[in-house]
Amino acid sequence: MNKQIIILVIILMGLVFYKFGRSLYAPLILKIKGKETVDSRMVKLESKVLNRIKSNLESAGFIDFPKEIKIVAFKEERILQVYGSDTGVFKFIKEYPFTAFSGKLGPKLKEGDKQIPEGIYAVEYLNPNSAYYLSIKIDYPNDLDIKKSTLEDLSLIGSNIFIHGKSATVGCIPIGDKAIEEIFVIAQKAIDSKTEVIISPRDFRTTPSYPVITAIDWSAELYDSISKKLKGLTFYKSE
Repeated sequence: MNKQIIILVIILMGLVFYKFGRSLYAPLILKIKGKETVDSRMVKLESKVLNRIKSNLESAGFIDFPKEIKIVAFKEERILQVYGSDTGVFKFIKEYPFTAFSGKLGPKLKEGDKQIPEGIYAVEYLNPNSAYYLSIKIDYPNDLDIKKSTLEDLSLIGSNIFIHGKSATVGCIPIGDKAIEEIFVIAQKAIDSKTEVIISPRDFRTTPSYPVITAIDWSAELYDSISKKLKGLTFYKSE
């Protein structure tokens, strides 16, 4: 093997490791750099994010960050949307494209299936030291996931589902670093209220038909609850 081929192989191996080995090297980098807190991240990001999305907030009728938010993700469209409210009526603020995708339409059923969950969840906590820059933990599995599971060992149902930065995933929702900065700050500013996270196979407001999921017999029940939640929240985009 000549020198040029060896160099090319090393470069390719390095690129693969950079892409897929983040869980190995990111903790070491964080240890060297020192850990951030949510507050220290907010000090660095809040004013920058506010300036960045000020026009979006104003279009939705807000003069500052909303007191409550809802996060809605659509797998088929590969879009994540944020809505805010100070009055109980949730108005569209901004949407963000997924930067990667794994699995297919249908709920997550077990650890390692690479599925993005589907259902009605809540923000559990914000992680300022994610291997994927910043992340927001979703409380998967929820009660329905557990109730419908056919696994004898429920620890195998999976966990650790996040909305995060970067552009790699095996079941989470990546939206890139700039986008996660914005949602991280918006979510923290609404931390005193429970933030609902709705993950749907598609936007049932515009495409009401349910996908056929042959692996389960309770998809209609799941999608009825998601569809009702979407309609009940009276989401709309500000003109």
